[in-house]
Amino acid sequence: MNKAKRMDSLASGVFNEMEEKKQRVEARGVKVIDLGVGSPDLPPAPHIIEALRRSANNPSHYRYTLVGVRRLYEALTGWYKNRFNVDLDPDNEVLLLMGSQDGLAHLAMAYVDPGDIALVPDPGYPIYSFSIQMAQGEIFPLPLLAENRFLPDFSLIPPDIAAKAKLMWLNYPNNPVAVSADREFFERAVEFARKYDILICHDVAYAELAYDGFKPMSFLEVPGAKDVGIEFYSLSKTYNMAGCRIGFALGNREVLSNLALIKSNIDYGVFHPVQEAGIAALTGPQECVTINAQTYQRRRDVLVDGLAELGWKMPKPNASMFIWAPLPPGYTSSTLFVSELLEKAGIIVIPGVAFGNRGEGYVRIALVRDEGILTEVVKRVRQSFSFNA
Repeated sequence: MNKAKRMDSLASGVFNEMEEKKQRVEARGVKVIDLGVGSPDLPPAPHIIEALRRSANNPSHYRYTLVGVRRLYEALTGWYKNRFNVDLDPDNEVLLLMGSQDGLAHLAMAYVDPGDIALVPDPGYPIYSFSIQMAQGEIFPLPLLAENRFLPDFSLIPPDIAAKAKLMWLNYPNNPVAVSADREFFERAVEFARKYDILICHDVAYAELAYDGFKPMSFLEVPGAKDVGIEFYSLSKTYNMAGCRIGFALGNREVLSNLALIKSNIDYGVFHPVQEAGIAALTGPQECVTINAQTYQRRRDVLVDGLAELGWKMPKPNASMFIWAPLPPGYTSSTLFVSELLEKAGIIVIPGVAFGNRGEGYVRIALVRDEGILTEVVKRVRQSFSFNA
């Protein structure tokens, strides 16, 4: 049985590879601290759990949910209005997803034919490239470089490439590079997309994990954004609901209609109790969102400040749940350093090159352990490494 040719372009997931290495190290009796996968370790707020429990006790809530609960659409549009001052029509400018990754993975099937070009950040979240590969499109990388604040420079895209491009991925606050974009950048993106008739897909999953008083913006705040694109939002990080699998695509109604058509042939909707939990999250007390962000900010400070004292310096992000850390002095290969960090100190981080060629020279650290464990991380690094500037 021969596999499809499209499979040849796919690599084994880096997280699976790190899990295998983790098991080998733990077999030696080492308690590994995993800062690899960006999965929240905190629970949802009690009122969210209660809404899920109450709905799960209703026998009628176990049927297919083909179109979703209208109250959820209204809750999301109300939340977007309050948070970003963006007006959305709940009837045709919002699409319910089984987590934002659901939409990120399937959108290219609606817009990319074999050989079509897509503009993909490098480094970038792997699903962006994966979705294009599965649609048999061609990837044109958008380098995210420190000297350009990790923002793509549209002026460096050759006009002939831009004219052929169908779709462009953007993601701010960013995973993995943990930076944010400003209004001026999004305005340039909208102008560029309008000029070349490119669909912008912006992933804003980390908008509520922001620190030091910073408030990330929505791409849809820019006038004309709905004309050229959509935005993906998830409840996973904001409300610690990663396992519930609930997210949204918002914006251009034609694009959402086509994505909905794809999804109608794939799944039967989000479990009703999960939708009720989503309504409770979006309309209930929001103190949990503030507390969540404050928790990640303290974790950021413990880890970044502690490692800086050892000679491993890295910028403090103003948003996201990650640190994009340059390799410490004396190292040039992210893959080799990550392996050494696991073998010597029992700590898992992700090599930057796993997110694209431009990720070499960095590692991604997920702030998914409490302050005490992150203090232990600093201690282990101190005991196992000596960094020389």
